[in-house]
Amino acid sequence: MNPAALVTGASRGIGRGIALELAQAGFDLALNYAGNREAAEQTRRDCVEAARENAKNIRAEICQADISNTTDRQRLVQFTRDTFKRLDLLVNNAGLAPTVRADILEASEESFDLLINVNLKGPYFLTQAVANWMIEQTRQGVYKGAPPKIVTVGSISAYTASTNRGDYCVSKAGLAMLTRLYAARLAEHGILVYEIRPGVIATDMTESVKEKYDKLIAEGLTPIRRWGNPGDIGKAVVAVALNYFPFSTGDVLNVDGGFHMRRL
Repeated sequence: MNPAALVTGASRGIGRGIALELAQAGFDLALNYAGNREAAEQTRRDCVEAARENAKNIRAEICQADISNTTDRQRLVQFTRDTFKRLDLLVNNAGLAPTVRADILEASEESFDLLINVNLKGPYFLTQAVANWMIEQTRQGVYKGAPPKIVTVGSISAYTASTNRGDYCVSKAGLAMLTRLYAARLAEHGILVYEIRPGVIATDMTESVKEKYDKLIAEGLTPIRRWGNPGDIGKAVVAVALNYFPFSTGDVLNVDGGFHMRRL
């Protein structure tokens, strides 16, 4: 039986990159999407094909759910239960950028509420639901090899102040603490928890600032002078999923081209 993973926000961008890498590693996949069913279906097909090209036979199924909504979260977890009967890995990836970048002296409560609900509250309570299920599975002896894991996709915005998108920064800073809290609480149950912290990644979310970051990267913003790509994040998730860090929990894995280093 293949291990099973639930990836939120899997229809495009970083989530899609994570799903493709997990497929190649032989994981069955519950692929969550919020609204773009066509993109989710394409990701599902591409995951099955990517697995096949790597001599793996997997199942990949899609499930629409708004993770900021309690009922949708419950339905997503139940869908995964019904479909795969087990869960070895949760990847909290779904998230939004501000619709309008606004100075924090002018930004709206509506934008703040939306980003906190989707980027922070949703993963917080989805993790709660999944953690309880993983504890149940642990007691049932489901995990015979590697322990279950929870991975949250954060951002360098957790510690890098961008005053024209404060709501996004606050939500990502909250995810950093989410990782520590659940790592501390779940260690006694053998459940490992990590944050993957991307830097500047080429997705549709960053397309509008491509020219700006092309220049900054060329000037040395990151020691590795290129954009990151979704596959870079996916490979980091796979390393965690395959239990390459068995004596670690609560850790941040920076996938940012070295941005996190302070240099003189």
